[in-house]
Amino acid sequence: MADVNFAIITGLSGAGKTVALHAMEDLGYFCIDNLPPALIPRFAQLLSAPEHRIEEVALVIDVRGGGFFEQAAEAVMEIEKSGSRTMVLFLDAADEVLITRFKETRRRHPLAPQGGIDEALQTERRFLRPLRTLADYRIDTSELGPADLRRRVFQLFEEQKETRRTLVSVTSFGFKHGTPRSCDLMFDVRFLPNPHYVHELRPRTGFAEEVSDFVWKEPVTQEFFRRLTDFLSFLLPQYQTEGKAQLSIAVGCTGGRHRSVVISRKLGMYLRQEGYPVVVEHRDLEDDDEDVEGVS
Repeated sequence: MADVNFAIITGLSGAGKTVALHAMEDLGYFCIDNLPPALIPRFAQLLSAPEHRIEEVALVIDVRGGGFFEQAAEAVMEIEKSGSRTMVLFLDAADEVLITRFKETRRRHPLAPQGGIDEALQTERRFLRPLRTLADYRIDTSELGPADLRRRVFQLFEEQKETRRTLVSVTSFGFKHGTPRSCDLMFDVRFLPNPHYVHELRPRTGFAEEVSDFVWKEPVTQEFFRRLTDFLSFLLPQYQTEGKAQLSIAVGCTGGRHRSVVISRKLGMYLRQEGYPVVVEHRDLEDDDEDVEGVS
């Protein structure tokens, strides 16, 4: 069972365990919500098998486990004794904050199916006392929004991992076919010289060397790309600090076959050189054109 890292997320209902688990998923952990504590040691043994090798696991355990929950602290100590590494994160918040959150979301506390949140919270705190004692870290989320909590979780657990850089997806597209449904950043390159108006280049795409040379020979293209990369060199570390796991960049020209393809490919190469994992896609090329350049 050794060499498996377990992140145990627990705490009060409404304190942000779901937000924390999503953050762990973005960090690359194998995540399970509400696993009965009695099954944790067996699950750890399963992970140790060569055919099921998973090295980093995040589990949420809380009072939803019902009668099984009494074994939670015992299960955590058992996997520690087996040689696996564990880190227990306990999320808490003031009672009045938790009550407000339940009222705003109109959810029921798991220990108060008929209401009575005040009493349920006190009961929950008693049940959680052994895990709170075992906790390596405790976070009071009373004054934290989801983004703040996510950032805290990243700060805590990235220290346990190699630095993970934001995955960047770059997509070329044509404005005449509509803009992408969702992207974080969009750049319009229709001001660049257009190969469409050169007879011998019109049927080719941005993958063709002569099309790329035509676009890149203009000083305005080189100046634009310099400014674009300077901007992204500043921006990407800021996104990463905020815990953003993926950034989507769209680059558009008129038809999505020439200029946007050239710039997207060049941008993908630049970002890979900077150490970011990148996938480059070309939305509006025909089916017989190369439309995905892969992840690195």
